This record gives sequence, C-alpha cells and structure tokens, in this order.
Amino acid sequence: MAGLAFPLFATAAEIGVIGVFPGRGAVLVIDGAPPQSVKIGQKLGAVTLISVDKTSAVVEESGRRRSISLGQHVSGGQPAGGRAPQVTLSRNDRGQFIAGAQVNGGAISFLVDTGANVIAIPGSEARRIGLDFSKGSKGIAQTANGPAPIYRIKLDSVKVGDIELLNVDAVVMDGGGLAQPLLGMSFLDRVEMRRDGDKMTLVRRF
Repeated sequence: MAGLAFPLFATAAEIGVIGVFPGRGAVLVIDGAPPQSVKIGQKLGAVTLISVDKTSAVVEESGRRRSISLGQHVSGGQPAGGRAPQVTLSRNDRGQFIAGAQVNGGAISFLVDTGANVIAIPGSEARRIGLDFSKGSKGIAQTANGPAPIYRIKLDSVKVGDIELLNVDAVVMDGGGLAQPLLGMSFLDRVEMRRDGDKMTLVRRF
C-alpha cells in the first residue's frame, strides 16, 4: 500500500493507493474508509485523481499535487505547532524506500540512496519531465555498460510530500547504467533522517 497525508483544514487526510489502472484510474483509501475505485479526473471528497502510471498516482488536494508511489507511505503536511514539515516512507518488499516527488513541477519516483552524493536522474526520466540538462556541465561516468555522459545541473525545486528544497544539485546520466532516479545526499543532507523498523522519517532542517 502507498499512502500520503494532506492538510485538510486543521487535520490531515490519510490517502492510500492500493491499486492502479495505468492511464485510467486507481483504487484509493482515504482516512481508513473502504477502498474506492476512482477514475482520472474524478473527485473523492477533497481529493482529485490527476494521473496514473504503472507505479504511482498523482492526486490533488486543496490545489496541491502529490505523487504517491506504490509501496510508499507518506504522512506529513505542514504539521501543527510550528514543527518542521516531515515525510514518512515505508520500506517496500525489496527493502527499499521509494519517495514520490515533484522535480521542477514534474512527478518522479526516487529510490532513497545515501550512497549517492547528489540526486541522479536517468536521461529518459529527465526528458519525460521536461528537464533541459543539455546546458549542464558535461562529464563522463564509468558504468557497468561502459562510459556514459553525465550533466551536472541545478534543480529549481525538489518536493517530497510537503518538504520542498530549492536549488538542489543533481546529475543527469544520459545513457545506460542508471535505471532508477536516486534521491541522493544533495537532498538528504538538508533533512534529518530517522529510522524506525520498516519506516524512515525525513524532517526538513533548512
């Protein structure tokens, strides 16, 4: 199950995605209610389903969009009492933490990777969300499939749940060697990471 909490007035709605029908709809659970099948464009309470692919759904609540990956649980929003925004991720059946995010407004799913110095994005994913990386500083990375061009760029914004960071360093690898976008330390260094069993909570620091 994937879930996401949104601010609804003084409270936060718990939203889960338990099934997807790419390009058509998804099965949502809101605040523990029975699962409901929702078509793209349909509104369920305060939540509207915007788009669905094979691994995630994008929903909108109170004019704010979120990308929810299957196998992800995110609870957050702007917490009460002035606490910093935080997001909780659940480990999937492969032992990985997947974070649905918005990069410069485009929806993308990251693998949380503390071993990556910066956010890393495959060229195909960068093109899909409209990133113009061709003007970045070009280099060459050695991969298992041989040399691959990389471009060092600065992302205007990276948003995971309600944690939004601006001017985040990233690299785009245009070619083989990177199958999954990586949420690396250029993002993670600016949040506090807390592990509790199968859950990881990220809390914005600065």
